[in-house]
Amino acid sequence: MKKHSFAIKVCGITRQSDLSTAMGMGAHFCGFVFHPGSPRYIAPERAAALDSALVRRVGVFVNQDAEEIMETMKTARLEFAQLHGAQSLDCARRIGPEKVIRVLWPDRYESLEALQKEMELWADSCAWFLLDAGSRGGGHGVPLDWNALAALQSPRPWFLAGGLSSASLNKALEQCTPNGIDLNSGVEAIPGQKSPQKLLAALKPLISYTPYHIA
Repeated sequence: MKKHSFAIKVCGITRQSDLSTAMGMGAHFCGFVFHPGSPRYIAPERAAALDSALVRRVGVFVNQDAEEIMETMKTARLEFAQLHGAQSLDCARRIGPEKVIRVLWPDRYESLEALQKEMELWADSCAWFLLDAGSRGGGHGVPLDWNALAALQSPRPWFLAGGLSSASLNKALEQCTPNGIDLNSGVEAIPGQKSPQKLLAALKPLISYTPYHIA
């Protein structure tokens, strides 16, 4: 496994026990899903009640506009908005580029160059990218073509997502070099509930990595 600095994000948190486990294992970001159709949905007020200490708090938004996103961010005490839908550049700018994680799906693009062109378009409107598998949605456990991302030159730091688990993480990080990893369905017992054993198995090999500096 290549050694490089990176950040750990555990998404789909619905319970304090899962959040506490993730924190204890070195997570830098925790993610809360505010899409009502998701089995990982959590109400903003419930998310606000979960103690995340110094871990950065991220909200996942699919159909919400800038006003609703900003209101939810305030209620749930969020530092970042992960835009997982068709939100525009203007929406991101209204939220604040330093607070935005923009999700992109490499499978939507005909080439790595086309993906990088889209990333350049968004570069001034987000702080991070998150690259997920499939062509929409998330949390479905499907991996990306990691080797295809080996030559990626992102204008912003990026998270790798897509069904990452202890069985796939080593191989993924041998083939590409993201600045962070996003763990969700691959470390669950059932949708919406994390497995401490799966989290430990996925994160234990990463202890020697240098944490990504988050301003």
